[in-house]
Amino acid sequence: MSIQSENIEKLVQRREKARLGGGEKRIEAQHAKGKKTARERLALLLDPGSFEEFDMFVQHRCTNFGMDQSHPDGDGVVTGCGTIGGRPVYVFAQDFTVNGGSLSKTMSEKIVKVQEMALRNGAPCIGLNDSGGARIQEGIDALAGYGEIFERNILSSGVVPQISCILGPCAGGAVYSPALTDFTLMVKNTSYMFLTGPAVVKSVTGEEVNQEELGGAAVHASKSGVAHFAADSEEQAIATIRELLEYLPQNNLETAPLVESADPINRVDDALNSIVPDNPNKAYDMYAVIKSIVDEGKFLEVHKDFAKNIIVGFARMNGRSVGVVANQPAVLAGVLDINASRKAARFVRFCDAFNIPLVTLVDVPGFLPGTQQEYGAIITNGAKLLYAYGEATVPKVTVTLRKGYGGAHIVMSCKQLRGDINYAWPSAQIAVMGADGAVNVLYAKEMKEDPEKAQAIFDEKKKEYEELFSNPYQAAQKGYIDDVIEPRNTRFRVIRALEQLAGKRQEIPAKKHDNLPL
Repeated sequence: MSIQSENIEKLVQRREKARLGGGEKRIEAQHAKGKKTARERLALLLDPGSFEEFDMFVQHRCTNFGMDQSHPDGDGVVTGCGTIGGRPVYVFAQDFTVNGGSLSKTMSEKIVKVQEMALRNGAPCIGLNDSGGARIQEGIDALAGYGEIFERNILSSGVVPQISCILGPCAGGAVYSPALTDFTLMVKNTSYMFLTGPAVVKSVTGEEVNQEELGGAAVHASKSGVAHFAADSEEQAIATIRELLEYLPQNNLETAPLVESADPINRVDDALNSIVPDNPNKAYDMYAVIKSIVDEGKFLEVHKDFAKNIIVGFARMNGRSVGVVANQPAVLAGVLDINASRKAARFVRFCDAFNIPLVTLVDVPGFLPGTQQEYGAIITNGAKLLYAYGEATVPKVTVTLRKGYGGAHIVMSCKQLRGDINYAWPSAQIAVMGADGAVNVLYAKEMKEDPEKAQAIFDEKKKEYEELFSNPYQAAQKGYIDDVIEPRNTRFRVIRALEQLAGKRQEIPAKKHDNLPL
C-alpha cells in the first residue's frame, strides 16, 4: 500500500470515529433516553445529501482535571451548512455523547464560525441544543465562549433568521442564546430550560420542583412564553423548523418565497357574513376567520399555548407569506394584557425586520383591568405593541371585525400608526368605549338625581351612542377606515390590498437605534 493510500485510509478511519462522537455506548445511552444523536438530528433537518461539515477535527485545548487524557475530534458539536427545501442554511448541533455536550472554548469557536458565515452569506442559522452547560474544567474560557456566541446572536438579529431547537438540557448561561434568537422550539418531556436548577431553587427558596415543572416545554410554551413551539417528539420539532422556514426570507434584504396557489383570490365565504353574533358580548372563534381567508386554510401558529387571547402566526395569501395578528374573542373576550401585548409585539417586529406583510384582525374591547396588570406594567407592555406597529414599515392591512375600543383600538395597527389599508366589517364598533360604559360615565349625574327615570335615560342615551359610534361609519367618514367591506369578501379585499402595497417604500428617521419601551 502506498503512502498516499495509507493516508487516505487513515482519513477515512478518523472520519468514521469522529462521526461516532462519544462512542457506541454513549450513543446507546442517548437512544435509551428517547433522544437522537446530533448527526441523526441534522439528517432529519437538512435535505438528503446536502450537509457539508466544518471543523470535524477540532479538539479542545484544556489540560485541567484530567481533560488532557481525551481529545475527541469535533469536541461536542457538529457544525456546517446544508439546504432546507433547496435553500442554504447554517447549522450547529450539540453532541451530548461528548462530555455531555458541555461548551468549551473551541466548541464556541466552531459555533461562532457558522454564525458568522450565516451572517456574511445571508442565510438562516439554526442551533440544535443538547448540552450540560459550560464545561466546568475550562472555567472562564467556557464563559468567554458563551459571550462570543451571544454577541453573534445580537449582531445577527434582524439580519438573518435565527432558530433554536432545545432537544435536551439547556441551563444556566446557555439559555441566553435561544432567548436571543427569533424562534425557540422545545420537545415535551425531554428538553428543559432554566437559569437555576431544582436543587438551587430548593436551597434558596425552599420550593420543591422537578425539572419538567421548573423549565419543561409545557411550562415555557404556556406560562413563560420562552418557547414558541412545543413538540411531542424530536421529529415533530424538526419538521416544524422546516415548515417555519417556508414562510421566511433568507435574510433582511430579501422577501419570502412566493408560492403558486390554487386557491382562488376571489373565493368568498358566506359563513363570515353571520360569524359575528348579534349580542356584542357573545364570543366567536377567530380561528374560523383566519382559516377562511388564508390560502387553503393553512396557518402556522406561533406561541399557540401562550396568551391565547391573541393569535399570531404565518400564512399565505395568493402565495405571498404574511404575518397574521388577531384578537381572540373566545379567550378573555379578546382583551389585551401583558402577555398578549409582548407576544404580539415580538411577532410584529420580527415580520417587519424580515419584510413580511402584516394582516391584523381586530376585535378588542380594551386592556385587561386590575392591580395585577397595572403592577406588572401593562402600560409599558401595551406600549411595546403600539411601538412595534408604529415603527413597522412593511405593508400593513387591518380589518376591524367588531370591537375596537379606546387605547386598544389605537394599538392594533390603526390608521394613525401608519396602517396602510384599514377595512372594517359592518359589525365594527370603533369608539372610546362600549355604549354601556360610555352612558354610565356621561350621564351618571342625571341618573343619580332621578332614580325613577334612570333606566329610561340609560336606554335612550345608549341607543343614541350606539347609533353614533357602534358602527364603522363615523370612522369611515373621517377617513380613518378606508372602506367598509362585506365579510364574505374579506379574502379578496385583503389580497388586493397586499398586491397594491407590494412595492411599498417607507423610511423611518435616521437614528443609531430606537429605544423600545422595555
